Amino acid sequence: MSARAEGVVVKRPRFGGALSGRAGLGVAVERTRGALTALNLHFAGVALLVLLNVYLLIHMAFLWQTANSQDANAVAQEKVRLQTAKIAAAPLDGLDGKLQTSTADANEFYQSRLPYAGSQVVMEVGALAKKQNAKMTRVQYGYTPLYLDGTAPGPDVVPSVTEMRMDASFTGEYRSLVQLVNELERDRMFFLITGVTLTGQQSGTVSLRMKLTTYVRPPRGDEKAGPLPEDSKDDEAVGAAAGGTAQ
Repeated sequence: MSARAEGVVVKRPRFGGALSGRAGLGVAVERTRGALTALNLHFAGVALLVLLNVYLLIHMAFLWQTANSQDANAVAQEKVRLQTAKIAAAPLDGLDGKLQTSTADANEFYQSRLPYAGSQVVMEVGALAKKQNAKMTRVQYGYTPLYLDGTAPGPDVVPSVTEMRMDASFTGEYRSLVQLVNELERDRMFFLITGVTLTGQQSGTVSLRMKLTTYVRPPRGDEKAGPLPEDSKDDEAVGAAAGGTAQ
């Protein structure tokens, strides 16, 4: 008996669509397998290597530029340091010759401008005062031995120099006393003026109190030092010690 005869229509299942889907999936799988062949994998690897090389080249270019910039800065800094070192070393050029010249100048100053006796100092000050018509009325002395070569002081040790200080008073005209100060500052014998006090009127007789310092060296050869001068407040004694400046 047929299905139509019974009056019932029975739909038979269709397997064509399912088979078609499975066939498409199989084709896709096959294509994927075909794409993953050794040749395609080789091409993919080459592409990755190309990208990696491009990245490395860019990175190397950046590093090279940075290194060049740093090298330029380093070279500039070294040039500055070299120039600074040259400037700092310039005063040392010819130092040996400068030391010899300085030593010779010091010896010349020591020998020619420092007195070897205290009496020389008193006579020089008296002669300059007499030249300017000034009168020395009072003088006091102070002495300090100095050991410049590191020698320890002792009763039998001769000092390198003896500091001699004078506190002297003069009278005379204002112009004469000012010229006396100038003469002492420019004298060949070394004098260091440490104090000046003027009293009185510029138009008449004025008084000058002046403090001087010099240095007495030890005598050499035939030079004879003699005793150091002592304080004096007597006009005649001062004048006699100073070479007759007191009137």
